[in-house]
Amino acid sequence: MPVPNSRAACRGRIFMKKVTSYIWDYKWLYLAAILCLIISVGLDMLAPQLTKQIIDDVIVAGNTSKLIWLLLGILGIGAGRCIFSYIKEFTSDYLGSTIGAKMRLALFNHIQKLSTEFFDRTNTGELMARVKEDIDRVWDGLGFIGMLIFEIVFHTGIILFCMFRLNPTLAVLPAVCMVFCGGLALFMEHKLGKVYEEISEENAVLNTVAEENLAGVRTVKAFAREKFEIRKFLSHNKRYYELNMKQSKLFVKYDPIFTFISRLLPIVTLLIGGGMVMRGEFSLGSLGAFVEYSNNIVWPMEMLGWVTNSFSSAVASNKKIRKIYQEKPTVLEKETPVILPKITGKITFDHVSFEKTDRIKGENGQEIMKPVGILRDISFTVNPGKTIGIMGATGAGKSSLIYLLQRLYDCTDGAILLDDTDIRDLTLKQLRGNISTVMQDVFLFSDTISENVKLGKKELVNHSVIRQASADAQASGFIEKMENQYETVIGERGVGLSGGQKQRISIARALAKKNPVLVLDDSTSALDMETEHLIQQTLKTFHDTTKIIIAHRISSVRSADEILVLNEGRIAERGTHETLLAGKGLYYETYMAQYGDYLEKREA
Repeated sequence: MPVPNSRAACRGRIFMKKVTSYIWDYKWLYLAAILCLIISVGLDMLAPQLTKQIIDDVIVAGNTSKLIWLLLGILGIGAGRCIFSYIKEFTSDYLGSTIGAKMRLALFNHIQKLSTEFFDRTNTGELMARVKEDIDRVWDGLGFIGMLIFEIVFHTGIILFCMFRLNPTLAVLPAVCMVFCGGLALFMEHKLGKVYEEISEENAVLNTVAEENLAGVRTVKAFAREKFEIRKFLSHNKRYYELNMKQSKLFVKYDPIFTFISRLLPIVTLLIGGGMVMRGEFSLGSLGAFVEYSNNIVWPMEMLGWVTNSFSSAVASNKKIRKIYQEKPTVLEKETPVILPKITGKITFDHVSFEKTDRIKGENGQEIMKPVGILRDISFTVNPGKTIGIMGATGAGKSSLIYLLQRLYDCTDGAILLDDTDIRDLTLKQLRGNISTVMQDVFLFSDTISENVKLGKKELVNHSVIRQASADAQASGFIEKMENQYETVIGERGVGLSGGQKQRISIARALAKKNPVLVLDDSTSALDMETEHLIQQTLKTFHDTTKIIIAHRISSVRSADEILVLNEGRIAERGTHETLLAGKGLYYETYMAQYGDYLEKREA
């Protein structure tokens, strides 16, 4: 049995294969860019040879007939260098941008496939950092930076070759300098890599803090928490600043060494080479060419520090992205799933139990993962077109029933059946596509009301369906009073709408799908009793729809064919409204808590 580390390493290799596959898809463009790079560098190497001939043949020997051709050669080299450099730069930028877009899409798709429990333990800010900043750094490494590293290596290698051909003794000095600079660059990369990993982590935290504050700005203002939030943001911003300064100090510490060597090398080369010319060991033209090569090798030395900085950032970001790819969905489909021709909406919970692993603080203060029992031995059946009500105190496990039905999580024991078929045998698309859910926590997108209602089945939901669903949800009244009615753009998360308005739009969204199963998870809590009653009367006309109603209000479930009362993850009571009242148990206590005063007044 492989150990977890080996699994992680395997998934890391899979990610690298994915990156390599992107490069392979554009191999011809990469080859074209590399070819242009080789040609442009090769042209750079020819220029000093022409300089050598100008000095030796024209200036020293006085053969002026060659001058015009040598000058034309220098002009042609310059023009060719410009053309091929432009093609190389444009191609590398195009490759980086294209691959970056594909990597971002692939990462987003992978995140979408992950199970709910991954999002339970991962901050939104962290995912935003991975999808945006980290992908940008990686594709920069694959495009511009990657090509620049190749150019530096090739450029340096061919210059040293030309230098050794001119004078092996004199070429030892730049060779030693380049070996030293290369070693220093690797040392810098090691140091900077650790810092960039910390920067990436702190960037994710900073994103999370900012996103939470902005999303909950009304709550912040309502509780006068502005100063507290500013202090919290300031502390993380300070940490982010300190890490960036640490990175800058490392870069500034070593980068001047590259600059110093690059400036000193041509001077030392000129002095030593000049002595050799004076002793007759070296021609003046060869010295001129050698000095020009020395100036050319200065560029790679100057770029090493900056390239190392950028490359370290890309490597650190790559590690963070690989961690996301190491995450695998826990809710999986079978290789040969069952495809039901039609779903009628029969739902069966067969001895279902559910445990969820949560992070808790141990005795030493460290976070540990511990399984927590949510549901225990739940069994019930809802026939097509029937209604079941589910009640219970907060934390009793009501919403967990819905999460299991939609396979946001898988049950620990037992089975959940849809039309007598285990939901684990169905595709997630067919399962979730036939269940309309109104979540307890309503989420509306920053789009028009029409698009929010269409959500999920845009091709099947036309304007007449939207109007009818809105009317059934008692939402058409306030929608049609708006200036743009159904084309009104609502703000982020439905800002500007009341809680009741958001709930009604969410109910309209569920009704518009006309699915065989409808789930209402405490979806009328923000509505007045009259509006709730009207919606319930409408739901009674949906004879072919199986309805699961989770609520705290007795009024929401009293008309249900069966009512379940959950207590500490178990079914404590079950029956109709009348039988549960007669039993004088938990349901009766809830009823009296909600209607006791009214009954006393009526009796009086």
